[in-house]
Amino acid sequence: MSGVPKGVPCLLMRGGTSKGAYFLASDLPAEPDLRDDLLLRIMGSPDERQIDGLGGAHPLTSKVAVVSPSADPDADIDYLFLQVAFAGPEVSDRQNCGNILAGIGPFAVERGLVPAGPDETSVRIRMVNSGDRATATFPTPGGRVDYTGDAEISGVPGAAAPVLIEFPPGPNPLLPTGSVREEIDGVRVTCVDNGMPTVLIAATSLDVTGYESPAALEEDPVLADRLRRIRLEAGRRMGLGNVADATVPKLTLLAPPREGGAVTTRTFIPVRCHPSIGVLGAAGVAAGLRIEGSAGADLADLEPGSDRIRIEHPTGFLDIESSLVPTPEGLPSACRTAVVRTARKIFDGTVFPRSAETAPIHPHPLGGQR
Repeated sequence: MSGVPKGVPCLLMRGGTSKGAYFLASDLPAEPDLRDDLLLRIMGSPDERQIDGLGGAHPLTSKVAVVSPSADPDADIDYLFLQVAFAGPEVSDRQNCGNILAGIGPFAVERGLVPAGPDETSVRIRMVNSGDRATATFPTPGGRVDYTGDAEISGVPGAAAPVLIEFPPGPNPLLPTGSVREEIDGVRVTCVDNGMPTVLIAATSLDVTGYESPAALEEDPVLADRLRRIRLEAGRRMGLGNVADATVPKLTLLAPPREGGAVTTRTFIPVRCHPSIGVLGAAGVAAGLRIEGSAGADLADLEPGSDRIRIEHPTGFLDIESSLVPTPEGLPSACRTAVVRTARKIFDGTVFPRSAETAPIHPHPLGGQR
């Protein structure tokens, strides 16, 4: 093959505190291996700088959304999230992304998959990775997506139009192991799944405060080894199998709040420490803190009578509404989860992938998340 590789229609968008490339499924190969090979070349992987593609050399900026009309009568569109590694030739579909989700509704309108309302539009979304659902509502004055507004979220400069995302209860149990709290490697943890498999841990049980910077936590080899052992065993107990090469479960360290919120968090995704917190990870934290006796619940300052929980993270906070109901078996189950995010269209055009003849270099699994 010679000449310039065929271009692919692409919309680059910031969704929440992440950035990703959004594609129509019809513009990509249907066969997963061919699709993933193309996406690696589009994003510039494998290369720790992703210098030859769209990726930003960080897990939060090497993401892809694949969108298509849904055959499900309860959804308007299907959304497949793909995490593209940067240091290794790997594309993972083993998790959702609630931040990239913030751009899915606007993208669906931009591509004509869903008609825009005269003032606002609601899009029902099926998250293909897990089968979970969400409804995104955002302004469309005059039948066009308006990205401008006064909603601010921590970790993103400036303001933009609000995107209200509501999550009905998902198909998975909130407590996938059936236990409110258990011990792994001598540490008390709570394993939750409110759209994202997450392990909650009191920071002090790992001999850290929970207020350290992400960089400082990443540079702690003792902590990294303990988190690795906990994650591997938690993944097994949560029914995820061997998660050595997976991006889930996430692990969130909890500490008492310092800035008027409910709790302070430090989240590992799974090895890099998140500069803020993912939407679905925050949903897990919020639900977990409402479970009596859960790991870290005694550290939280919850407002009586309110569903809203302010979760502090390294670059600010995230407000999320969460409520629980008991199951017939007496275990807690998520009732309602809602969050306000923002999104912004960065460019809409054609991306040209690196030639397929270019050999991968320096392959490492999990995009440098070692």
